[in-house]
Amino acid sequence: MRSQIVTTYQNKRNTGTTPYAFTEQGVAMLSGILNSDKAINMNIAIMRAFVAARRLTLQQMDTTAQLKEITERLTEHDVQLNQIYDAMENLLDERIAQKKWEERERIGFKK
Repeated sequence: MRSQIVTTYQNKRNTGTTPYAFTEQGVAMLSGILNSDKAINMNIAIMRAFVAARRLTLQQMDTTAQLKEITERLTEHDVQLNQIYDAMENLLDERIAQKKWEERERIGFKK
């Protein structure tokens, strides 16, 4: 019963289409079986392509991490700039209030 389930599942998964690409492990296994010079050279070229693709993926991940870090820094800078603008507005408001206070009409005794 168990083997029938496995074979039925595999038959549903393999719908008669052949794969268009090998995995890296598949190429490594194939190179152990094929012994012709042409096959060996082709396997070496394919393995180099896998290494280059992996290297490119890692570089892209590094770039993504760098962009994320830059975005976080920019967000922090925006917060800091907003705090500076708020402080400047408070200082300007205090100066305007002080100026109004000094220029008010005096009451009481005059010197």
